[in-house]
Amino acid sequence: MKFAHTSDCHVGGWREEEMKNLSLLSFQKMIDICIQEHVGFLLIAGDLFNTSIPQIDLIKEVAFQLNRLKEENIDVYIIPGSHDYSPSGKTMIDVLEKAGLCHNVFKFKDNKLEFTVDKTNTKIVGVIGLAGGLEKAHYKVLDKTNLEAEQGFKIFMFHTLLNEFRPKDLEKVDGESYTLLPKGFNYYAGGHPHFVMEKRVPEYGVITYPGPLMPNNFKELEELKHGGFYICDDKMVLRHVSVKIKEVLSLQINANNKTPLEIEREIEEKIKTNDLKDKIVTLRVEGTLKTGKPADINFAELIENMQGTYCVLKNTYSLTTQEYEEVKADTGSVDEIEEKIIQEHLGQIPLEQIKIKEHELTKIMLSVLNKEKHEGERKADFEIRLMKEVVDTLQLKEIWGNHAIEED
Repeated sequence: MKFAHTSDCHVGGWREEEMKNLSLLSFQKMIDICIQEHVGFLLIAGDLFNTSIPQIDLIKEVAFQLNRLKEENIDVYIIPGSHDYSPSGKTMIDVLEKAGLCHNVFKFKDNKLEFTVDKTNTKIVGVIGLAGGLEKAHYKVLDKTNLEAEQGFKIFMFHTLLNEFRPKDLEKVDGESYTLLPKGFNYYAGGHPHFVMEKRVPEYGVITYPGPLMPNNFKELEELKHGGFYICDDKMVLRHVSVKIKEVLSLQINANNKTPLEIEREIEEKIKTNDLKDKIVTLRVEGTLKTGKPADINFAELIENMQGTYCVLKNTYSLTTQEYEEVKADTGSVDEIEEKIIQEHLGQIPLEQIKIKEHELTKIMLSVLNKEKHEGERKADFEIRLMKEVVDTLQLKEIWGNHAIEED
């Protein structure tokens, strides 16, 4: 028996069309490798999509790729993650499951989880990931008796950051202890944090994170360059398989005590001395300018001169001037900066009628309000959908009463 484990595909996660297309190509390449390797089944530990209701074109392509696995008799087992799950409970995973393209293994009833049994007799179960780490409510009431007593080869899927294994750059991000997981499983297929990890833990088993299938933000592109996934054989030997579609070239400019013209010349020199052909180029400029302001740097022309690149991404978040230096959060990933800002502003607004803790509520609301208007969706319908999710999220149906939102 051999199986594959991926997570955090975030299909459709980039705004740039070129990068959005790469997330699909990465998913396709992962499917290609699974077929070539003759894996028995594929595990997707959350965040297949970047949103609960993605664009139609993205759904069509993912469905096509999953059908390729179906034709090869390779089953797909999945749990919704914090991105592809919505407070209303509706997720595109349900549609794919109804079409026979995957199996959602989060079967939770009366505080118990029910196993899904693969044709290889592998027994699979899992817990969904929710925005703000709210999935911990499931773990707190979970009766683990039947899970730990079950015999045979068992896999537990989860979409949560485990505190004991998080790297230093995620120390300030909320997580949970691995002791929340049921004991005695052979393999724990994790997702959510974007780093690669494999640990063998006494009384538990092999706990893993495969990292993202493709980097999902600027910092990840700089650090990871590309994504990957795990393949595990019948001897529990894990192999992390790289999924690389395009080369990434990261250019970094230290702007301290330099003029905008000096910055331009330095970037021009890097353009001349590096092979940019068909590469993703990340350009990070940071520091305090000697004179002038960031807008004085002609980035548009510089990027235009980077001919032959696949895509150019620019980051000037930490570029400032001596005359005006903005107070801002520490540099880091979007999640880290977001967490710091939330922590700094907790307690400013009284939440007397809200049942959810303020920190968790803030994370959920950020997720809800980050929704995009669907293709062809009217503005009024989009606003109604958002309002319904807000009411559901805040658990305000009773308070809302006669003011319930009705569709046209």
